[in-house]
Amino acid sequence: MQLDLLVERFQKKDASAFETLYGMYSKNICGVINTIVKNEGRSQEICQDVFVKIWNNSDSYNASKGRFFTWVLNIARNAAIDEIRSKSYKNEKKNLSADYFVSILESREDESNATIDTKGLKKLIQSLKKKCVQIIELLYFRGYTQNEAAEELAIPVGTVKTRNRSCLSKLRENMEVK
Repeated sequence: MQLDLLVERFQKKDASAFETLYGMYSKNICGVINTIVKNEGRSQEICQDVFVKIWNNSDSYNASKGRFFTWVLNIARNAAIDEIRSKSYKNEKKNLSADYFVSILESREDESNATIDTKGLKKLIQSLKKKCVQIIELLYFRGYTQNEAAEELAIPVGTVKTRNRSCLSKLRENMEVK
């Protein structure tokens, strides 16, 4: 069946045309969403939402402005970007702590084939002052923005920026010495 006729039937709310288009495009659309969101389950949910949205807004598709797949892809991309900008997504990412990552590296250190890069990471982090560990954990392991870290620590944003710079310098310095 020609795609143009299929899309035309879809715009007239033909459920079988919708099923056919879903079968044609859902795998690719979910893949694009997952590339952005990096969570298979959440990507599937967003993909379903995208197809509901295109069904409800099928009359807004205009073939003279571009291909149908591109239209669906843009809607999916925007939905995925909206998701990663959402508060719930950011909060989910903030629940990871430095201890989680250090313990992963520690377990790799115990292996005989551990890389030099992972050896001694805990020692490097422990050699930093507590305020540096806090800043690095918030900004790099929990995904806080500098403004969010400032709020969390109840300090000015400028102080967060300065501490971040000085802590990273100290970390680099410690790495060179080892």
